[in-house]
Amino acid sequence: MNFFKALYFRARFFQAGGILIALFLLGFFFPFLISIGTLLFYVLIMLLLVDIIFLFSLRNAIVADRTSAERLSNGDDNPISITIESLYRLPVHLTVIDEIPHQFQKRDFHFEMEAKPRELKMIRYNLRPVKRGEYSFGALNIYVSTFIGLIDRRVRFSENVVVPVYPSYIQMRKYELLAISNKLTEAGIKKIRRIGHNLEFELIKEYVPGDDFRTINWKATARRSSIMVNHYQDERSQQMYCLIDKGRVMQMPFNGMSLLDYAINACLVISNIAIKKSDRAGLITFQEKINATLAASKRNHQMAQIMEVLYNQKTAYRESDFSVLYSHVRRKITQRSLLLLFTNFETIYGMQRQLPYLKSLSRQHLVVVIFFENTEMTKLIQKPAADLKEIYYKAVAEKFSNEKKLIVKELHKNGIQTLLTSPEHLTVSTINKYLELKARGMI
Repeated sequence: MNFFKALYFRARFFQAGGILIALFLLGFFFPFLISIGTLLFYVLIMLLLVDIIFLFSLRNAIVADRTSAERLSNGDDNPISITIESLYRLPVHLTVIDEIPHQFQKRDFHFEMEAKPRELKMIRYNLRPVKRGEYSFGALNIYVSTFIGLIDRRVRFSENVVVPVYPSYIQMRKYELLAISNKLTEAGIKKIRRIGHNLEFELIKEYVPGDDFRTINWKATARRSSIMVNHYQDERSQQMYCLIDKGRVMQMPFNGMSLLDYAINACLVISNIAIKKSDRAGLITFQEKINATLAASKRNHQMAQIMEVLYNQKTAYRESDFSVLYSHVRRKITQRSLLLLFTNFETIYGMQRQLPYLKSLSRQHLVVVIFFENTEMTKLIQKPAADLKEIYYKAVAEKFSNEKKLIVKELHKNGIQTLLTSPEHLTVSTINKYLELKARGMI
């Protein structure tokens, strides 16, 4: 039974069969064609048997495997590799069909190649998922044929492999490595000069050339009969929370991903940066109610917990309730903290409905409202208008664009920090804002 499951007739076999049928039909009018047809029939049967014997003589004639990461990174190009080795004694033709997860909607995903005896072939390709969750790979199908080309032998490998898609850990590692190597500017992160001092006392040490004479501790100098200075370090262990709005305003797509997934990816990166800066990172997600809360910490496993919480976030994109968020923050976060609120406001009226809660939060914490530019509107504004209809569309787009700027001014007027950015620049803009606030000593 396995033999018949693995046997597939190629187009060449059916073409040869069609020619034979035509010869036998024409044989009613030209009898000599029946003899030719009979001879060709036996030749076809002989070639078919040779093809079958060669392809099925070895039990494990093809060895193949698909390799991918244990989990994929959302919104990034994830490398997938396939290794194939042919154990046949003669060259064969391979058609490789990888049953990638249905979420990618690719129906013609295949590769063609020639394989020499004992040759190891490698196929590499990338997959870019745009939603979190579990992705199921089907079988890796390899169809083997000879130079005769009448049949294919199908072999299957790596069947039914489930791979989870997590928030963008590739981005997280990228910015972590850039921070370690002091190359953040290559990714668009600005160098920000520290303004003033935000220091806490660490120890008293003996003066060395280059120390600030203003830090001389005169009492210790008198006791030790040598110049002693106070040594300070940057104030650390400040709290930072990412507040992620999972309501309907975060459903808008951009390059296949929702604004919510862009916010989740940025939250993962900025939390890792904060912990590397010795701050404590926490997380709150909400829509009509609070969905997840993770207390701020800088413990070793904090990033793993943040990633798991972000991975498991599901939403029905309902209307968000900022009053629930305010009550929850007031109860759970007692220490002054930096609150990065990822949301979206399309109209100034929508912002004004939530303004009382934002103002109340800003009295106790440093609030940064992060929302998104409508990039489609920006493209429409920049496009030259060709007729009256396009002029009208352009005027409407400029109205909505100006409304976003009015929202920024209104929030600033009420003492609330803002960040208006495009989805593709969200992560870099958020890191820049965090570093700016650190440099200015606001947290």
